[in-house]
Amino acid sequence: MTEQWFAETLFPDFEQRLRVARVIHREKTPFQELSILDTPRFGRVLTLDGVVQTTEKDEFCYHEMLTHVPILAHGSARRVAIIGGGDGGILREVLRHKIDKAVMVEIDGGVVDACRKHLPALSAGAFDDPRAEVLIEDGMAFMRDSKDRFDVIIVDSTDPMGPAVPLFGDDFYADVRRHLTERGIVVCQSGVGFMQPDEATGTYARMTRLFADASLYMTQVPTYAAGLMLLGWGSNSAAPRATPLATLERRWREAALATRYYSPAIHAACFALPPYLEALKRG
Repeated sequence: MTEQWFAETLFPDFEQRLRVARVIHREKTPFQELSILDTPRFGRVLTLDGVVQTTEKDEFCYHEMLTHVPILAHGSARRVAIIGGGDGGILREVLRHKIDKAVMVEIDGGVVDACRKHLPALSAGAFDDPRAEVLIEDGMAFMRDSKDRFDVIIVDSTDPMGPAVPLFGDDFYADVRRHLTERGIVVCQSGVGFMQPDEATGTYARMTRLFADASLYMTQVPTYAAGLMLLGWGSNSAAPRATPLATLERRWREAALATRYYSPAIHAACFALPPYLEALKRG
């Protein structure tokens, strides 16, 4: 029997491959090509347009850091918006906190449906939580038209291609800023710094133009190959990012979070970047 392999198509001059035990699901949604693959090393894997989005085995490295860093830095978040995040991993982590409302806005209902059916461990029941409101619509239009305000806004988009392109522009983030409360925070994925330096540089420049406090912080996701994953940070206040370690530790204990990547010590350290990544702030 011939072995089956998935070859990622994100870069024209760099390839990573995953051995595929079985193709669980494949479809063309109105927006993109979607596949869910079963692999020996990473379990079930979600791909969109030939690019790995998340896997059962390493998703926590991404979802925990994109969620707990802003929420615990804020300290009293009650309303959270998620733009994208159709696999449900961010929604799951948000709902581990004592929040009142989580609004998830995903443009592609096919991603939500496929992940609920074939990757249920990622959402772990989050879509059925009464605090969750899931909207299948354009995140940019939601931010433009909504009157709601949020303590934390998490932009969990794909790379800047296809339906995600508008989520990497100044107009979108200007609308995000209007929807943040006084100490509100927005975070977003900003690519692997070694391979996608322009994405990180663009994020930092955009955040600096629009927010009183802007930064990049990092996580490490094994299937996002060739380097450290950078996450963007913007806030109307400098106070959340300056939260002392002792305060983060207290909030973490009070939240009773059992985490596999995030810890208060990691939180305090994740804004310290290696020089080659710090240089991306200067473009």
